[in-house]
Amino acid sequence: MTSTTSPTGTSVPPFDAARLDALMDEAGVDVLLATSPHNTRYLLGGHRFFLYELLDGIGADRYLPVVGYVRGAPEQAFFVGAGNEDWATDAEPLWVGHVENASWTAAHAARIASDRLAALGLGGAVVGVEPPYVPMDAHLVLRERLPGAKLSDAGMLLEELRAVKRPYELELLRAGAGAVVDAMLATIADARAGESTRELAERLRLEQTRRGLTFGYCLVTAGGSANRAPSEQRLPAGGIVSLDSGAHMRGYVADLTRMGLDGPASARHEELLAQVATVQAAARAVVRAGVRGGDLFDAADEAAGGCRDAAAITFLAHGTGLLSHEAPRLTDTGSPPYPATHRELPLRSGMVLSIETHLIDAEIGFVKLEDTVVVTDAGCDPCGDWGRGWNPVGG
Repeated sequence: MTSTTSPTGTSVPPFDAARLDALMDEAGVDVLLATSPHNTRYLLGGHRFFLYELLDGIGADRYLPVVGYVRGAPEQAFFVGAGNEDWATDAEPLWVGHVENASWTAAHAARIASDRLAALGLGGAVVGVEPPYVPMDAHLVLRERLPGAKLSDAGMLLEELRAVKRPYELELLRAGAGAVVDAMLATIADARAGESTRELAERLRLEQTRRGLTFGYCLVTAGGSANRAPSEQRLPAGGIVSLDSGAHMRGYVADLTRMGLDGPASARHEELLAQVATVQAAARAVVRAGVRGGDLFDAADEAAGGCRDAAAITFLAHGTGLLSHEAPRLTDTGSPPYPATHRELPLRSGMVLSIETHLIDAEIGFVKLEDTVVVTDAGCDPCGDWGRGWNPVGG
């Protein structure tokens, strides 16, 4: 375990430091202490210690990385990592000027971070933290060791920083979306009537892993049921299957849905999926930089109102990136609910949206499409935009 300081200061931050400085200034925050998996990864340009990427327990405690960033002074940025994190940071050095891989508990990480702030003369600063990602013991240490500091919620500030994706992020999101769709189509092609939804979800996990993805979840339905939990429920002969899955490509979440059908599509099958596709198309047609975020919902509602099964249709659009629901946040009535901070704001080029519509038919079941699109100045740039019809079960 080491504490090191770069003799030449720092390299260039892998994010828009001027934008972060402006957001911090607007919020009255002097220094950030980021502790969430997504924001520490973002501020470090993709670094997440491989040993604790999925299981962050260390003995009786937990891994709590800390990235410190001082407003207007990237050369003072620092990182607190685990006691054995030198394995990773020696192999791929971080951009920050000071790295201290020494913590074995959340409280220990908070103690190292607070001591670093005191050494920088920031013991009485306004410190932006992420309350959902600061364990109680770490919070108590910060309060005890920085009695003159004011702790401020910086969660939305950091979300706003991440809202517009950088080129490498868009590349990962595009690659992830394509891999998720390919994995879904392979899963549907190998499926057979009589298989359980648990077996389908497990096959999808394996297909995603083969394509370089880290499996997140699979919401799956079979036949006339709308229950989306993997279970012993079986795909009936002639029935439909929906696969709604989120998977990570180096931390970035691809979240899409595709449909399968055992046997030929009836006129009713075609009608149901066409209604879903109509709503999707209406929302996607609105997407472009400068458009009010809430306009997507207005367009979708108008399109759904003209459908035969309007009462059964549900629409949602949300930002995606390092989280499956992040800025831009366009509605406060979705699942999960959160403040619609971007409903009245214009979309910006480089934002990434998940656009999803589902319809529940009492006889046929759960019919859904979910697409990933990038906002551009010209409109909507889709990712993984294939397999959006009825894909045949069993190939």
